Amino acid sequence: MILSTATIPGVDTLVALPDEARCQALSELLDSFPDALEETAEALGLIPLPAKSFSEENEDFASIPLTEALSHQALPLRLGDALHVALTDPFSLALRQWAYSLNALPALMSLSALNARLEALGKQQRTLDQLEQQNSDESSEAQWLEITPAAIASEPHAVIKLVNATLFDALQSRASDIHLSAVADGLMVKYRIDGVLHAIRHCAGVQQGEQVISRLKVLSCMDISERRIPQDGRFKALILQRPVDFRVSIVPGIHGEDAVLRVLDKSHDQNLRLETLGFDEHTLCAIRRLTHLPHGMVLVTGPTGSGKSTTLYSALSELNGGESKIITIEDPVEYQLNGVLQIPVNDKKGLTFARGLRAILRHDPDIILVGEIRDGETAGIAVQAALTGHVVLSSVHANDVFSVLERFLYMQVEPASLISALNGVVAQRLVRQICPECGEAAPTPETLPKTWHPNPLQGLTPRWRQGRGCEACRGSGYRGRLALAEVLHFSDGIKEAMLARAPLRQLRQVALEDGFVPLSDIALRAVAEGKTSLEEMNRVIAH
Repeated sequence: MILSTATIPGVDTLVALPDEARCQALSELLDSFPDALEETAEALGLIPLPAKSFSEENEDFASIPLTEALSHQALPLRLGDALHVALTDPFSLALRQWAYSLNALPALMSLSALNARLEALGKQQRTLDQLEQQNSDESSEAQWLEITPAAIASEPHAVIKLVNATLFDALQSRASDIHLSAVADGLMVKYRIDGVLHAIRHCAGVQQGEQVISRLKVLSCMDISERRIPQDGRFKALILQRPVDFRVSIVPGIHGEDAVLRVLDKSHDQNLRLETLGFDEHTLCAIRRLTHLPHGMVLVTGPTGSGKSTTLYSALSELNGGESKIITIEDPVEYQLNGVLQIPVNDKKGLTFARGLRAILRHDPDIILVGEIRDGETAGIAVQAALTGHVVLSSVHANDVFSVLERFLYMQVEPASLISALNGVVAQRLVRQICPECGEAAPTPETLPKTWHPNPLQGLTPRWRQGRGCEACRGSGYRGRLALAEVLHFSDGIKEAMLARAPLRQLRQVALEDGFVPLSDIALRAVAEGKTSLEEMNRVIAH
């Protein structure tokens, strides 16, 4: 069908229009007069593409990537051996030159159909971009830093080599923490081994020290430009095929930024047992007696770094037989246990201990582990959970087993409910063991502790030992740590005395009559058996 020029605006008329109006007028023209496509395309020097001549199968994003096509607002179509590019602005000389540079033929199709198809493709691309971004975020979180001696030796960058070598050496040295302290002339590296700091090396040069901190910020996804406020983060490493988590804290100081890295060896996650912690037989039986009760609360107390979390996880591992629903709320999740639902606290998103604990109670749990009771709201919910038939395990900061009640009263928890809910309290400490490589007999101390003579252990023949110091223990005479704990079972007598607010002396007497063994007695037994020394006991335990 041949249309007269009287009914169709000429191309010259369209070209004379302002830029923003040309394409709109051409789109209306092709929608009103579809048969004018061929004539208009010829006038514009383009290849006509009627709607029936192609389908979505002809779209060729292998030759021209979708992102590039969308940025140029063009649609690549493979018709036979020829690549065509339908242009949304057929008047643009730049677009035609771009098409020719790709060995493609500029083409004209219905502009409304072309714009609709490009809009649909744009929505698909944005969805894919979001998914790719999410996947990249997840992969970056799950990305592992692989460290081996060969990789350290071949690393060309001095700072990366220093950081990787420090991480590797710290794990080999059984360090629980790595301290990188800024000093006036550089950086001091220290390891906390068996609870005691050891100076390892001094890195000269302020600039190198700053670069080391920046490297840790990059690994931990921190802001490397921010040096005035504290930051914290974490990263994962695979060291000699052992998965290790590093929790990083960076704080500004007068000489620069200090970094502390907590080392969490994930290879021990599934091997947690109470026997491996070093408890004596009496303590082991007492702890198991508490944790295997069908309901109620068990608390573990002690200072920071006394092994509270490890004891709780070990007890939980023994309870994890597959017959009970076990849920934990932690900040952060330190050990991963199979078959246990572990919820990390996220204060930024509003997931606190209290809010998470409420959600857990709606999730049909049998056993609940609360990483730490820090506030009255969490304490109150935990007590109510224990009173309603659940087993609740948690930790709290208190000096000894008798200080727990005062601690909960400070958090405004009703005393009667707490005492009814509590099955018992474990107060523990970690002491260094005498190195098995260089341990030797030691002379009898000139002065024995005052508690030794009235102690029932005085009949035990002591094996006084000391560590001479060797390469294995870095000359300290100690290697590894031993868990010591006093366990208070909340018997009826203890509960009655606590409800009556009896003085501490009377509480201790009631507990001793019920078979309670004080921590100082347990520590003295460890000394008498040659496991540790009097100096180490005095360093850790008040008596």
